[in-house]
Amino acid sequence: MDPVLLFFAGLTAFILFRLMSVMGTRSGHEQRHDLDGLQAKAAASQRQADDAEGDQQGDEAAPTPVSTNARVLREADPAFDESEYLDGARAAYEMIVEAFASGDLRSIRAYLSDSVYDAFRGAVVAREEAGQSADLKFIGVDHAAIVDSQVDQDRMRAVTEFTSNQVRVTRDKDGNVVDGDPNRIELVKDRWTFSKKRSSRDPNWILVATGGAA
Repeated sequence: MDPVLLFFAGLTAFILFRLMSVMGTRSGHEQRHDLDGLQAKAAASQRQADDAEGDQQGDEAAPTPVSTNARVLREADPAFDESEYLDGARAAYEMIVEAFASGDLRSIRAYLSDSVYDAFRGAVVAREEAGQSADLKFIGVDHAAIVDSQVDQDRMRAVTEFTSNQVRVTRDKDGNVVDGDPNRIELVKDRWTFSKKRSSRDPNWILVATGGAA
């Protein structure tokens, strides 16, 4: 072989060897560091974006809409939530009806105004003096809605209409049925008024009036 060609071939091999030595070989560890850095930067950017979106949603969050009949209450108390109120009103209605039927007014005293408590107590006493008892099976509330509302100075009032299914029976001292039918579910409509001080931290509303719905 030509000595000149041998010289250039050797020179080329030497240059390639030096080039490989300078560049080195990647084991994957360097790539991991680069990838970790990119992932950390991406995660940080995503957290910043999520925080910014959360702040924006918090700033733009609007209160839950209320019905026309409850607007006065929302104006008096911007934190008034009609859905939460109705959930509580349903629970209070069932609890009060059952307590009245059993004559256990003590358990509901805190939820009744003085006038309503006195009326309930009078009815319970009259029932007991007549030797009668009330049996009630509460099936459930079909419908509850605010039909009127007022704000008088610092007092908020919500007139609430309930439609429920109940089995109601009145028996004499011998257990005979004097009113109602133990085998019939009655559709009962009531219109109750609950009241609450606007400035009160107590979330409970007080029953201040009762009556049947048309």
